[in-house]
Amino acid sequence: MKNDLLYYLFFSHFLGIGPMKLASIMAVRGSIKRAYETNQKELETIIGMKLAQKFIDFRKRFDPVKKYDDLKKKNIKIICIADKNYPNSLKQISDPPICIYVKGELDSLTQFTLAIVGTRLPTVYGQQVAYRFSRELAEAGFTIVSGMALGIDAVAHRATLDAQRKTIAVLGCGVDIIYPAANRFLYERIIENGAVISEFPPGHMVIKGLFIARNRIISALSCGVLVVEGSERSGALITARYAAEQGKEVFAVPSAITSNMSSAPNILIKQGAKLITSTADIFEELNIKITPKKTEDINDKLNEEERVIYLFLKENPSTVDEITRSLMKPTSNILNVLSVMEIKGVIEKNNERKYQIKIY
Repeated sequence: MKNDLLYYLFFSHFLGIGPMKLASIMAVRGSIKRAYETNQKELETIIGMKLAQKFIDFRKRFDPVKKYDDLKKKNIKIICIADKNYPNSLKQISDPPICIYVKGELDSLTQFTLAIVGTRLPTVYGQQVAYRFSRELAEAGFTIVSGMALGIDAVAHRATLDAQRKTIAVLGCGVDIIYPAANRFLYERIIENGAVISEFPPGHMVIKGLFIARNRIISALSCGVLVVEGSERSGALITARYAAEQGKEVFAVPSAITSNMSSAPNILIKQGAKLITSTADIFEELNIKITPKKTEDINDKLNEEERVIYLFLKENPSTVDEITRSLMKPTSNILNVLSVMEIKGVIEKNNERKYQIKIY
């Protein structure tokens, strides 16, 4: 093999040895090349008999040169930990990925990179908040990092792309696996305007436990993590914990205590996370002198009747009948007002055919 990248590529594909075990082997052997060439007897003293045998068997059948050529044909870049282009922020964590695989361009990582994460089942409020914060931060020059999951992650990526700025998606599977499949269009947009990355080899399918591992990368790439909605068992809490362990800032948007999705951010706030009500709070905490772009006041678009319905829909998406009963207005009147609000781009119908505040 011609260079160290191929040795790192090999270790990255042998999933029995992760960053910590590789570090142990290299501490004994001295280099990645010598680590690769270690004989079975010596390997057994470092990683144990069973794993050493698996390593030897894998080395016999795995061809790093062929794998490298295959990935190149698929336009998948490989950045090993010894590469000058490997993100410095990742090198600082205790278990940096052996390699990261990239689709797109990973050239937008700066000190102004922020992670935005949250529940896969956001409320309308959560979607609005995630969109607003993501877009304002992107317009202020931040690169937004998230996990391309349904819900808050997808909203954060979409808002950044709508602002015509770069975003990075960190996957818990191979970069050639679109998961969830419903985010195919978003995946393609991210590759065109940022990067999709993973430490897991291309072709590696989704396994639940890998999402936890990828969360440490989301936080490591960022100067801070913003949590928008989540239950008390939300994966966003894991990302926030990694951020705290890595010495990064943790921000949380408060939610109504009556909502199940308020648990994660409110737990974090109790534990000392910075309570955020505007992007200015983030800039202040990071000591960044940026004036966020002022968002349009929705009230400027609405007359009195429309404001009443708008405030009603902010609480919950509703059908025409539900709005009519609650506001005690004629159905014809409600329909006319809803039609005008749709034309103004203030409301929309969701998949359940209920009216809701439009998610931009």
